[in-house]
This record gives sequence, structure tokens and C-alpha cells, in this order.
Amino acid sequence: MIGPVVLQVGIGVSLTLIGVGGFLLRRVSLEKRFDTRLRDVQSGRVGLSGGVDGGTKVKPRDAVKMLAGVGQGILKSGVVSGQTVEALQRSLEGAGIRNRNAVSAFVAAKMMLAVIVPFLMFLLIHRFNLDAIPHNFILGSSAVGGLLAPDFFVRSLRTRYQTAIANGLPDTLDMLVMCAESGLSLEPAIQRVGIEISSAHPAIGSELLLTAGEFQISTDSHQVLDNLGNRTGIPQVRRVVATLGQTLQYGTPLAEALRVLSAEMRQEILTRFEEKAARLPVLLTMPMILFILPTLFMIVGGPAVLQAMRLFKS
Repeated sequence: MIGPVVLQVGIGVSLTLIGVGGFLLRRVSLEKRFDTRLRDVQSGRVGLSGGVDGGTKVKPRDAVKMLAGVGQGILKSGVVSGQTVEALQRSLEGAGIRNRNAVSAFVAAKMMLAVIVPFLMFLLIHRFNLDAIPHNFILGSSAVGGLLAPDFFVRSLRTRYQTAIANGLPDTLDMLVMCAESGLSLEPAIQRVGIEISSAHPAIGSELLLTAGEFQISTDSHQVLDNLGNRTGIPQVRRVVATLGQTLQYGTPLAEALRVLSAEMRQEILTRFEEKAARLPVLLTMPMILFILPTLFMIVGGPAVLQAMRLFKS
């Protein structure tokens, strides 16, 4: 079992983190109540003696701000290197998370889960009186799981975000073709398509609007397009970016190049569907063996077996 000193230190650290988090959350809640009260009084919606309904309710945004405050303290301490922070920033941007406090909240969530999850696991398994080796193994595994849980969550969000972008890319190219044939250049076409397609495909719409904003503040169009490909990390988007870069460099017709890309991507989608349909008979083989063939054998051979059993009894 764990020594009493280690146990007391672990409980003390966990309670300290929980207490600091609760204090920061309470402080954020009070500041929000004060700001809401001040706005209501200035706008004349309530009197000076009136109350504010729902002021004590903690919203998820407040919890994220609390985590961001803890994470900023961790980042300022120098525990996390600058390269790691940049890598985390790129990973979160690839998942569609671009809040300025995203990295600090992510780091705080990893650190807090690495302490709170083992503490909760200790409270859960303490009554079972396990030996030292399995007890410490469970606690260590829970600590590693709590530390890696935010990574798995962000990875899942990134996969879903990339899938949404890939699904909306052919429609985006068709709209870019229409804009190019209408006489728009690349930059206003990207901005217009980003606005129009946001309702159907929000993921790729946000990426296009961000790219349009970068076009307005940057003079290097190739770098802006490269940023789009690096943020998403999708091969199809990189192909589109390379084609657009060649169009800007050599002056080739934009509409024709986009039309060819759109046809190729739709053909790739159709090919993937055909591959899944071709795999279907192989995937159905095992369910047929387990569920359909035994029933068929019972129906076909059952009467003969029953008749043979009657003959043997007689």
C-alpha cells in the first residue's frame, strides 16, 4: 500500500487544487455578477435595490475562464516550453478551436485531471484493500489517463473537423468556379464563398473567412494560402492551395483549374463509396455464418433429424 506520508501529500495537493479552482471560479462569478448588475442599472432595467436573477449560476464559459487563469500561471512558470505551446496552438487550431485562452485552458485541464482522477480513483479502490503493486498500478494508470484525456478529446474534435471540411470542399470549389466566372478575383471570391457556405458547411466557411482576413492584412498571397493548408492538414486542401498558388504565379485561368479539381474530388468521393460497397460482402460473411447459416441448417435438416430420432427410438 502507499505510505501515509505520500497519501497525505497527494490528498493535500488535490484539495489545494480544488480549493484554488473553486476560489477562482467564485471570483469570476462575482465579477460577472457585478458587471451584469452595473449594465442593468445603467440601462435602467432594474433599480438600485433590485436583484439580478441567475447571478449565482456558473456557466461553462466561466469554468473555461477559470481553467485559462490556472493554465496561464502554469505557462508563465516555464514548465511548458515555447515549442510545445506552439504545437498545442496548431493542434487546437486544426480542431477549429481558436480562442486566445485555448492553450492555457488545455494545459490546466491536463494538469488538474492528472491529479484529480488518481485522487478519485484512490477513494474508489481504497476500500478493496488491494496489494501495493496493483494499487499503485491503478493509480499510475489513472494519472496517465487523466493527463492524456484532453489529447484524445482534441484529436477526436480534429478528426471530426477535418471530415467536415473534406465533405464541404467540392461544393466550395463549385461556388468558387461560379464566382471566378462572374469576374471576381481570388480574394473577394474566397470571402464571398466563405459567407455563403457557412450555413451549409460551417467548418470550411470559417476557414475561408479566416483566409480572407489574412489576405487583407498580408501582401504575400502564397503564404496566406500555405497557412490555409497547414491549419487544416488535409491533403485535398493542400492540393487546392497548390493549384491556387500556381494560378497566381503563372496566370492560368482560375475557373478552369477549380472545375478540374472539383471533378477530381467528386470522383474520389465516388471511388471511396465504391470501395466501401465492395467491402460489404466481406464484412457480411461472418454475420451470415453466425446467424443465417445455423437457422438455414435447422430449417433444412431439422425434420430429417427429428425423423431419424423417432426411427431410433422405435
